[in-house]
Amino acid sequence: MTNFLHSGLRTEHTSQTRRRALLASLAAMALAPLAACGRKPPRAQALPAGATVLALGDSLTSGVGASADTAYPAVLQRLTGWKVINGGVSGDTSAQALDRLPSLLQQHQPALVIVSIGGNDFLRRQSSATTRTNVQRICADARASGAQVLLVAVPELSLMATVGKLSDHALYEEVAEELKIPLHSKGWSGVLAQERLRSDQIHANAAGYEQFAQGLVETLKTTGLLVQ
Repeated sequence: MTNFLHSGLRTEHTSQTRRRALLASLAAMALAPLAACGRKPPRAQALPAGATVLALGDSLTSGVGASADTAYPAVLQRLTGWKVINGGVSGDTSAQALDRLPSLLQQHQPALVIVSIGGNDFLRRQSSATTRTNVQRICADARASGAQVLLVAVPELSLMATVGKLSDHALYEEVAEELKIPLHSKGWSGVLAQERLRSDQIHANAAGYEQFAQGLVETLKTTGLLVQ
């Protein structure tokens, strides 16, 4: 009888131990996705003064609405000491920027590519899925060349945009998270929402490009790309 009781107690103890181990394992599995979602991109490598940086984009990069020396790449060069190549072409879509990228990478061999493209896709009501794929390929191809990449969010078209309330299109955060690259958010949204910083409804003026570049510098510092 005593042996039977002891055997029963051992069996119950073993069952409790197994249940606790199972619960601990399930809890760890439940927390794992949460930890992954909150994971930040790896800290970038700082670029020295004189490093070549390619600013890839459309009219907001080329500087429509202001002079060449007040476009954001020129302002960024002044603020950072980097050699910033203005790779902006007015009217470019993400597909056109993707086509231009290989020759730009070969010609300039940049240490960093700043990608700000997609606005013309939205204006032309092109597929968001296609734009997302193109932006992702641009970032991936730039990184494959050996360059670091910084993605710039572009505002989406909405009814709120007509009254000056802009928000970033969700695809930029998605691409940045997927590729684990830094994202500069609310840069263009913040500038183009203010009439005093615009030359027209979709372009900045000199003051707007200056403010955009200033905000971009803060992101560059936060990510570790710029040390001053």
